[in-house]
Amino acid sequence: MLAALLDGMDAALCAFDTDGRVTHWNREAERILGWTAAEAVGRKGLGGWAARPGDAREVEARLKEAMSATGRRVHEFALLTKDGGRVLVRTQSSRMPGADGRPAGVYCAFGEAHEQIDLERSIALSEALLEGASWNVVLVDADLRVAVVNANAAGALRTARKAAPGRPLGDFLDQGVEEAEAALQHVLAEGAPLAPTELWVTLRDAGAGHGTEGPAGVRYELLDDEEAVRGEVPGRDTAGTAGTDGAGALRRCWRSGFLRLASPLTEEPTPLGVAWIFQDVTEAKGQEQESARLRFRGNQLHRATRAAAECEDPMEAASVHLDFALAGFADHALIDLALDPPPGAPADRIRLVRAAATPTGTPGPCPPVAPGGIPLGYAEGHPALQAVERCGSVRTSARRSDEPARAQWAAARKWPEGAVHGLCAVLRSRGRTLGVVTFLRTSGRRAFDRTDAVYAEDVAARVAASVDLAVRRY
Repeated sequence: MLAALLDGMDAALCAFDTDGRVTHWNREAERILGWTAAEAVGRKGLGGWAARPGDAREVEARLKEAMSATGRRVHEFALLTKDGGRVLVRTQSSRMPGADGRPAGVYCAFGEAHEQIDLERSIALSEALLEGASWNVVLVDADLRVAVVNANAAGALRTARKAAPGRPLGDFLDQGVEEAEAALQHVLAEGAPLAPTELWVTLRDAGAGHGTEGPAGVRYELLDDEEAVRGEVPGRDTAGTAGTDGAGALRRCWRSGFLRLASPLTEEPTPLGVAWIFQDVTEAKGQEQESARLRFRGNQLHRATRAAAECEDPMEAASVHLDFALAGFADHALIDLALDPPPGAPADRIRLVRAAATPTGTPGPCPPVAPGGIPLGYAEGHPALQAVERCGSVRTSARRSDEPARAQWAAARKWPEGAVHGLCAVLRSRGRTLGVVTFLRTSGRRAFDRTDAVYAEDVAARVAASVDLAVRRY
């Protein structure tokens, strides 16, 4: 049994008695140096066959030192192979006590030094990644459960390092967990992708409370109630930047790399899991998206101006401006013009009549409607009326927590079915209020933010110029 154990070891092992004669020599030692056990056992020392004479004196000195010392001794020696080559080995030597407690010999376990260095380097790399790396590192097992996280990753997942192991990703991520698990399964099955992957995720507890904290400490207030908010009011904003989703929860963009982990100790590669290395690039992605959005909107305004210049009818020109503005911005657009109060009515009474509207069924162009319509029955406090009263933009969103009331929200405001986010911008020209332009979004889009309000005001200024010309014309 002892011989079988020695021959089955992954490390090379030899043993010497008190006279320095070789008493044991296993198969791994034979593989490294080429000397068989029959050729090695019984020889005195290593000089002249397994080591050069000069090297043998040092080896024997180290072995005698280990025989009289307690604990293990680690050294590196240059040994000779049977074919005359030299190999650098790293040894661990320790004495073997006899029945009376006196040294009965010494055993020496050794392996090729470069293999030991590679192993130590791999271990050091793993420790560095899990301790001091600036990137976030998550080790996921084959069942897609978190095995190990480093300190940065624990902070990104909003958990403690000791609390993360054994838990599925769904405990940490809300939206985006399916994409993350699909990427991990792909790596386990087919290997790591050639390029980094960008994953958008929402943390499980990101929406806790009435607001969320974004990059650089920016606080996003969430509109849980059906209330109109002026774009100029400081400290209030609807969630809707690159770092938030349509429901207001904080979204993060993680630029991710993946490495498949396989055991080196099995005959065939066995997947142990995946190393997920990622970095939060939400702020950079937000800036990229914002720049692209501004360029697109600037181009749309330019194209709309050129197209409107070819329209003979001023109301058609106003409609063209809205058609170009709708692209990538909103699902519906409405133009409501202000009427003069009837005789005997209060001078501040606001009456609006529909002048242009997109189709009520599906999104489409915003053609003008026939003039002379009946004034709209907007209830008091309607966002369009507020925009006229305040001469500014008003943003509003339906209550997210009450789905039945949310379904009736658009009908109560006489807006197309399915609208859950509204933005009203006043039409001003030559110091007069001409009406209101309203942009509406369905539930598939995020709420309007302040940047959207600024863009809507730019569009409204161009629409107001065309409407003013139409009013004077007719």
